Amino acid sequence: MWTYVLVGILALIAGVALGFFIARKYMMDYLKKNPPINEQMLKVMMMQMGMKPSQKKINQMMSAMNKQQGKQ
Repeated sequence: MWTYVLVGILALIAGVALGFFIARKYMMDYLKKNPPINEQMLKVMMMQMGMKPSQKKINQMMSAMNKQQGKQ
């Protein structure tokens, strides 16, 4: 009886650890393929929309995006 409980607990711990590493690998690959927006990307997007990107405006947009994502 106790051996079944012990095997179950060990299987649960192994499953949690394996799930963590699989999720971590997936997120690292995802961020490598789809990097978050940086200042250079923002400049290019603003120029494509016909806006003249000033550093002040870029800083405002970056801080607004970071604030929305809860990074501050």
